[in-house]
Amino acid sequence: MYKIKVNFEEADHETVHIEVEEGHSVLEGLLLNDIHINHNCGGVCACSTCHIYVESGEDLIAEISDKEEDFIDRAINPRIESRLACQCVLEDGEGELEVTVPDQSNIIGHEH
Repeated sequence: MYKIKVNFEEADHETVHIEVEEGHSVLEGLLLNDIHINHNCGGVCACSTCHIYVESGEDLIAEISDKEEDFIDRAINPRIESRLACQCVLEDGEGELEVTVPDQSNIIGHEH
């Protein structure tokens, strides 16, 4: 079981801690814990709306692919620690990951 500390750029959201099973993506973990994050393509690495920042624990997730890098380039405010939550699959083992969910209000398809 993995522990994920989830920070939010949006001021009205407080940091939460969740547990996610091995083999799930960060996106799946967020959704299973009722944490809203856009995922307009359904989590198949075909958009950039589930963009997150991996603050620590990057060694616990699958390596970034060329396809994912291409979509991150299209994300709002990409940084060196940017990843797509749908592609951050928690690999075998356990540990703690810290991520930040960027402000979702500027994303087309955002739920209000």
